[in-house]
Amino acid sequence: MSVSESIFIIIGMFIVTFGVRFVLFARAHKVVMPPFIEKALKFVPVAVLTAIITPMIFLQDQALYLSLFNPWLLGALASFLVGIWRQQQLLTILVGVVVFFIAKFFFSA
Repeated sequence: MSVSESIFIIIGMFIVTFGVRFVLFARAHKVVMPPFIEKALKFVPVAVLTAIITPMIFLQDQALYLSLFNPWLLGALASFLVGIWRQQQLLTILVGVVVFFIAKFFFSA
């Protein structure tokens, strides 16, 4: 793929993404959402993040990888436990990242 093709693809993606969001935001003040939809939309970021991260945690080389030598799984488990225990987002993220990097360091050496 040439540089010009890449630039055109990026510009096209920008136009489509911006266009969709602009239309939705421009009409947002004219549309009244039912309360149940507004309540449901609050869960969209969590669902999207889960859909992105779950394959990274459980898959390695297109195969299920459930092992205590999986640094992604260890980081996720540590994050889950700290999140349930303390319910502080920054602490949960920090613990997950630290556990991941420590496991990655020890298991790759």
